[in-house]
Formats: sequence, structure tokens, C-alpha cells
Amino acid sequence: MEVTLLGTGAADGWPNPWCGCESCTDARRRDEQRRPTSALVDGVLLLDLAPGLPPGGISLGRVHTVLVTHAHPDHCSPFSLLWRHWARPTAPLTVVGPAPVLEECRPWLAPDGPVRLTAVEPGDVLDLAGHRVRALAADHDVPTVLYDVTGPDGGRLLYATDTGPLPEPAVLATRGAAFDLVLIEQTFGDVFDHGTRHLDLATFPDQLARLRAVGAVTDATDVVAVHLSHHNPPATELAGRLAVHGARTVPDGTTLTPGAGRAVLPGPPQGPAASVRAVGGEGSFY
Repeated sequence: MEVTLLGTGAADGWPNPWCGCESCTDARRRDEQRRPTSALVDGVLLLDLAPGLPPGGISLGRVHTVLVTHAHPDHCSPFSLLWRHWARPTAPLTVVGPAPVLEECRPWLAPDGPVRLTAVEPGDVLDLAGHRVRALAADHDVPTVLYDVTGPDGGRLLYATDTGPLPEPAVLATRGAAFDLVLIEQTFGDVFDHGTRHLDLATFPDQLARLRAVGAVTDATDVVAVHLSHHNPPATELAGRLAVHGARTVPDGTTLTPGAGRAVLPGPPQGPAASVRAVGGEGSFY
């Protein structure tokens, strides 16, 4: 499995273009821009339909399925589907997500376009031409799912954004998973009075401890914090504080190979083309 992080930021990215705080100033000084969170798996599965273009000219031309967590516009930007239509594709595309995601996407689809909408709820399982995907419960202010993705080579990924403290059914569903890679949100850093269903530097380590307790996260799991915002401390400090909990950050455009212990900066992953078979049912923008 190869996973390219197209974005690792919150809705407003990092730095926030309107902000001059210490964290944003530091990010500008280092010329590090984080786009809204999204990831590309094996070149064929797109996790979240984020606004904006992928970094480094990464192509989405081989994507056959888009897995959308929820309908907030930093995760569900259906204008991107119009870009695909303008490319005149002939291969089918499946867009998967909670029912409100499909309603957001429907107006952007051409009547004769090769796009299928598939609704999922927690517990649904999809078979996507060799990738097995299970939807898990999230704690967010609109219908949201997290994704447990197993690749044809056995590599396993947990994509866990946006959510507050993980619902107990989601934790229990990952018992013994021993994920190779966990992408888990950590939006609010040292802001603990945010009043949103997101994680911060107090609740983030608690969720990792819960996942470790059920064998979902092991000593071999690569834990990467995503959905990062300027409410976090500057990058160097953040890296140190995450490392205490066995987690890290990576720049946008990083390609991770779960289980292989390496990262490539930047560039699209390579993998076999695939067709689709799917099985399943139909506040703040951070």
C-alpha cells in the first residue's frame, strides 16, 4: 500500500492566510503550507474530496473511488467532480459517503456522466477491486464516517478525521487491527475550550491510548497527525510533543509506504489500475 498525503491541514489550512499568530508566522518562514486534509491510496482511492489542487501536480486520473467522510466543504468539494467531467473520462467513478455527501455531489454530476453514488453508514463494508473498506462511527456535528482500508497487499490504514473522542463502537471495531498507518486528526492543539467535535493535544493522546489498548495501534504502527491548524504550537514544538505519544507530522505531498518504514517526498504513488465493485447501502468547518 502507498498513501500520499494530498493535504494535512484543517479547513483554513496552515498557515491561515488571514492570521499572523506565532504558528502561522513560523509556517510562512519555513515556506510550509498545509492544504485541507485528503489522501490518495495506491493511486486509485481518494480519501476526501478536498477543495483546491493536489500538491506537486499529482494526478487523480486513475482514481476509481472517492471515499468522503462528511459533507463539510473542506472534505466534500463537489466542484472537483466538474473538473473530472471536463477531462472527458470514460472510466466509471464511485463516490462513497454518508447520505448528505451524496446530496451535495448530485447537482455537480452530468446526467450522462459515469459516476455512481453509494451511501454508507458505520458498519458497512465495501469491496473495491482488491481494497476492502469498512466505515466506522465518528463523533462529529454532521453525519460522518471514518474509514478502515485494507489494501491488496494486506497493508491496513485507519483514516480518522473529523471526529471528537472516538465512539466506543469505532474503537471496538478496530480490535486487533494492528494498523500499519493511522491518520488521525489533531485540530485544536492547545485550544481546549473550542467546544467542537474535534481532537486537541489533550484528547489526541487519549484516543491513541484507547486504540493501543485494543491492539489497533501497535509499536509498528506509523501514527501521523492530520487536520492540523494554527491552534497548534509551531512545527518544531508540535513534533516534540507528538513524539512523546508515538505520533508525528509529515509535509503535504509525502508518500508513505505503510510497513516499509519509508517516506518519499513528494509524488504520486504507483500501482495497478483497477475496476470497481462496491457493496453497501446508500457549525464549524474545521
